[in-house]
Amino acid sequence: MTRQPLLRAENLVRDFRTGPRTIFRAVKGVSFDVARRETLGIVGESGSGKSTTARMAAKLIEPTEGLLEFDGVDVTYKAGKALRDFRGGVQVVFQDPYSSLNPRHTVEQVISAPLLYQGRKVLGGRRRVVKESMERVGLNPDHSGRYPAQFSGGQAQRIGIARALVVEPQLVICDEAVSALDVSVQAQVLDLLRDLQRDLNLSYIFIAHDLAVVRQIAHKVAVMKSGEIVEQGSREAIFDAPRHEYTQSLLAAVPQVDPSWEAARQAG
Repeated sequence: MTRQPLLRAENLVRDFRTGPRTIFRAVKGVSFDVARRETLGIVGESGSGKSTTARMAAKLIEPTEGLLEFDGVDVTYKAGKALRDFRGGVQVVFQDPYSSLNPRHTVEQVISAPLLYQGRKVLGGRRRVVKESMERVGLNPDHSGRYPAQFSGGQAQRIGIARALVVEPQLVICDEAVSALDVSVQAQVLDLLRDLQRDLNLSYIFIAHDLAVVRQIAHKVAVMKSGEIVEQGSREAIFDAPRHEYTQSLLAAVPQVDPSWEAARQAG
């Protein structure tokens, strides 16, 4: 018996009006699912439709056509309280931590904002929950009174992750969440995301253009081109035996690590 996926998207379409008589179809009937405690990586070049797909999955925008199910419930066109409930289960970490965090709010206000949106009363008060959230992502809770601009890029992204986790979601959508960070900080944030997935039983949709990053974190991969998924499968299938020529071209452009250097690095 096949287990019900946590999130299921079927034939999602998104049109944008670009003129009085012209419509641009950014996403053209994509289908995928995400199991519990699983990471789906969605990869593709700029303009492939991957971020629009992520925004539909998070219900930040509605699909023009298609079906979106979360935990077995049709949430495609939910609004009001039903939409707020959905967003308690699905949160987003955005690409640029500084533009996604209100610069006029302290870290405590930023992280606790989803609790206010959800109208949640928490045992011990919001301050306790903020402290625990900051500790969970490796931040000093004594800095909760500071403002986002006082943190480095990696620290600011950890604030964004803490904000996403404060309502205890089941699914976190990471939309290019490490692409603005340098390589060493990327590795630290990816390690954090893996640890959080293990400890909190999270599922992820991980949007990226960098296949090397996706390979480190995804269990399965969907490759997008011109608004369509051209290939999807397990991480091993996509990276070791890609079938579509577009996937093959993307992989051919990924810099290869010298095996002897990598072995020496892992040996410490």
